[in-house]
Amino acid sequence: MHISGKLGKLNVFTSGIKDGKFDWSDKYNIWSGVIGGFFLALSYFGTDQSQVGRYLTAKTMRESRLGLLMNGLVKVPMQFLILLVGVLLFSFYQFYNAPIFFNESQLDKVKTSIHRDSLHVAEQRFKSISAEKAALVSEFINYKDRGDVLNSELRIEKLKLLNAESGVIRKDVKRWIKSEVGGDDNDTNYIFLRFVVDYLPKGLVGLLIAIIFLAAWGSIAAALNSLASSTIIDIHKRFSTKDFSGEEDYNLSRKYTLAWGIFCVVIACFTGNIGNSLIEAVNILGSLFYGTILGIFLSAFWLKRVNGTAIFWSTVFSQTVVLLMFTLTPISFLWYNVIGCVLLMGVALLLSLFQRKAQMAG
Repeated sequence: MHISGKLGKLNVFTSGIKDGKFDWSDKYNIWSGVIGGFFLALSYFGTDQSQVGRYLTAKTMRESRLGLLMNGLVKVPMQFLILLVGVLLFSFYQFYNAPIFFNESQLDKVKTSIHRDSLHVAEQRFKSISAEKAALVSEFINYKDRGDVLNSELRIEKLKLLNAESGVIRKDVKRWIKSEVGGDDNDTNYIFLRFVVDYLPKGLVGLLIAIIFLAAWGSIAAALNSLASSTIIDIHKRFSTKDFSGEEDYNLSRKYTLAWGIFCVVIACFTGNIGNSLIEAVNILGSLFYGTILGIFLSAFWLKRVNGTAIFWSTVFSQTVVLLMFTLTPISFLWYNVIGCVLLMGVALLLSLFQRKAQMAG
């Protein structure tokens, strides 16, 4: 932890101020985290069908409230531990040789391209840097234990330079992968998996893979069930004149589950590189819609005089604005949750005001 902190990996709180101005493109700072994250969490835990469905299965109101409370409380240490794994892996690879690129299948493409000789030279230099870093970090620990601040800080400065040089080499490799062989130059999601394969015992590797599949299975099942049930209740049954039996409902839900599963697979194929990591990609996609959804729910709770027509058109308008901002502006995705919610409620109020004036004039 001390090594990671000295090398700038534990800078949790940043103000977002750059050159005397607030940088709206800064993804993670105290304000985007507290404000944007608050709206994101409020929408996710309060309106997302995959979460609300869990509260509805509770036996009593008290159990439902406890489930909501525990879900929110457990989320904080869980996310902290997930991020901590990344910090610990960074420190680990200061002591041991790190792959020059963690996605080995993409690296193999470069090995058969015109850059294979350049890659060989880069790998040799990268290994040399890794050996230098391992020696320096050991020296840093020894000097730190002795209380020799000057020499320990000198080792940290050299470590920073070596990490910067290895970063330049990795950038060259990524450029070869993307521009020359048309591959995926983002290996963030492969760092932990590569560590698991390279360093953990085989039995533990199998157990971890089983846990990953189990967690994915549970999340996917909740999402697909929510999509299918919402489609049947809110759309199919609403516009169908036929009375469905329980068995027909079940068979219909299976078909919708399959359809939504295919849809999700197709979307996943095109959104894999939307963020630097899988966690970020999920939050970016959620932020595009969660603000608008939250605005609809809050309007239903607090804006009693706003009718459905005003809500519909304000939803269309605010969602369009959010998507345009995502496409055309560098604003951090966490702010979309605030903008979508506030904009929807504001536009809905204005539309309802104009409607009342038109009715009075008529």
